[in-house]
Amino acid sequence: MLNIAVMVSGGGTNLQALIDAEKGGQLRGARIALVISSRPGAYALERAAANGIEAVSLGKAEFPDEGEREKAILGALRGAGIGLVVLAGYMSILPPGLIREYEWRIINIHPSLLPKHCGMGFYGKRVHAAVLAAGDSESGATVHYVDEGVDTGPAIIQERVPVMEGDDADSLAARVLEVEHRILVAAVNKVVSEAGQAPGRGPGR
Repeated sequence: MLNIAVMVSGGGTNLQALIDAEKGGQLRGARIALVISSRPGAYALERAAANGIEAVSLGKAEFPDEGEREKAILGALRGAGIGLVVLAGYMSILPPGLIREYEWRIINIHPSLLPKHCGMGFYGKRVHAAVLAAGDSESGATVHYVDEGVDTGPAIIQERVPVMEGDDADSLAARVLEVEHRILVAAVNKVVSEAGQAPGRGPGR
């Protein structure tokens, strides 16, 4: 059984989707062993506690120094025997050392069809506002591997969502979020099932 860490910053609805999938037997060969938040007041921490999942806040508030923060996160991941890290609404940039140690074992969900509307400053409603400002006819969500760039790693799963007449950032975000919940679970299952099939890739390495 592969241990998963879910890294969060806010409400944790994607975390909840993974929790519900695990409870429903839809998360195959993996279990959520740890939740790490970048903010001490994130509601995602309460979701974790309510479901008996170890949870900790390891952000700038606790560790202003990036090097110390990296050590703390790596210590928590190693201590929990984590094989796959899932960024689910995590709004901080991971330090390079952490990415190198968990190469091909970190995935992220982004609320657009990468490589569109991504990179520094593109998160949350800003992404959906950019889609509308560009006049795109469709948007969507992407789960991808994390590398040392921002939203630049290879895609694992994408799903398209039409932009409807009269959409604003809120209505588009709500439809995309439904897709995020579904494809994040699918992507975790895909990564876990394919572990070890490609040299140097996946949780089994």
